[in-house]
Order: sequence, then C-alpha cells, then structure tokens
Amino acid sequence: MVAGIGYLDDHGDVAARWRLMAHFVAAFVALSALAAHGGLPTVPLGSWILDLGVFGYLFAALFIVWLLNLYNFMDGIDGLAGVELVTVSGGAALLLFWQGAPISASWLLLLAACGLGFLVWNWPPAKIFMGDAGSGFLGFVLAVFALWTGGEGGIGVWAWGILLGVFLVDATWTLIRRVSLGQRFYEAHRIHAYQYASREFGAHKPVTLGVAAINIGWLLPWAALATWFPGLGGLFLVIAWAPLVFLCWWFKAGVPESA
Repeated sequence: MVAGIGYLDDHGDVAARWRLMAHFVAAFVALSALAAHGGLPTVPLGSWILDLGVFGYLFAALFIVWLLNLYNFMDGIDGLAGVELVTVSGGAALLLFWQGAPISASWLLLLAACGLGFLVWNWPPAKIFMGDAGSGFLGFVLAVFALWTGGEGGIGVWAWGILLGVFLVDATWTLIRRVSLGQRFYEAHRIHAYQYASREFGAHKPVTLGVAAINIGWLLPWAALATWFPGLGGLFLVIAWAPLVFLCWWFKAGVPESA
C-alpha cells in the first residue's frame, strides 16, 4: 500500500490527504499484527518501565507515519537514503545477533543487502533513483522493525532512535524551524541540513560518506550502550543526538536560503 501510493505519486500527483490516509491505514494494519504478536515495546526510564498502553498505539502510528514521510524528505541527494538503510539495518542486525535474536537480525541483514544492491546504481553520481515508492516503503519497514524488535526484547526504542538519529534529527529540526518561521511546511524545499551541506561541499558524495561515518562510528556505539544498559537509553540518546542538533544549527536547517 505504501509503495503503491508512492509509485502513483511518482508518476502523477496524489493529493496529500490520500497519501496520508494510505499511510495511516498501513500503520493500522502493521500495529494490528504487532498487537497479536507480543504488542508494543515498553520504554525503560532508569529503574522504571513505562508502558503507554492504548496511548502507545497512537504514538506508534504517528511514529510510523512520520518516519515513512521523513525518509522521503531525506531522500534528496545521491546515495543518502541507501547508505542510511544499509548502516541502520546492518547496525540493528549486529545488535540483534548480540542479543540472541538471529531471526529478526537475518531479516534486517536481508534489508541491508537490498540497500547495497541499490547503492551500486545510486552511488554518486546516481544512475537510478528511489522515488517516493522506495523511500516511503523503507521508512515504513524500518519503523515497523523498530517496534517489532523492541517488543521482542531485542533492541529497544532508545537504540533505534539513536541508530536513526541523522534522519530523525535533520527532518524534525527542519520541520520545527520552518513552522516557527511561518513557512508552509508541506511545500517542497531544499533547506535540510544535508542539502545545505551538499551545496557547501559542492558534491553529494562527501555528505553521503559523512552520514555513513556518523552512523557507524558515532551512533552505533551509543545504540549498543543503549541496548546493554536500557535504563540509561534516554541519556545515551541525548548524548548521541547532541552533535546532530549542532550540525542542523550550523548548517541553518529550516532557514530559507535568502535569510
């Protein structure tokens, strides 16, 4: 459903309300399946375990739809969405193997392998592109994996939030900044941090390689700590995200180019 509505939008112009309707229906179907197979993950807070109950499904639906759409927003330069897919799903698979969850880890390795195959053709300068059909689908799949593996007790929400930090922080910061400046947030733009960075460096490849380095060298170790010490996961997420927030500020993400 998600890939299909994205494909139609790639080849035409599907109204936003219909896209969002399809996204929420897909989220409902996924959450119904998760509810029948262990439910949603809890959120460790120090020595406490937070269970949001019914409200958790509302937040989970919003999380799925937001990650689905932000993955599309972040698919704006050659190789970036593919590198994010490979490093995030590969990192999550590694953590799941360490946690003794080889089945879900294998699914994520398969997803990473698909990303590697795509990168052969999408590496800067790209010969093919992902489009809404690909980016929306991948955002949806990663969101569902995050909820599924957290519910299994493999790796929790904090670790997934850290692994997805580059996309989550850039997209969320840019959206908040645009709304605060009175911009029409639903209109297309080129003012994400990664877009400003690619123009400053004069090429896509340095930014794509930089995101790969951040995901592997910085975020993955913090995600591992959040997995091994889940009660401190929130603290580790703040530490891991801090330099990403700084980079968004540094590159003036969300600020119009004329400002």
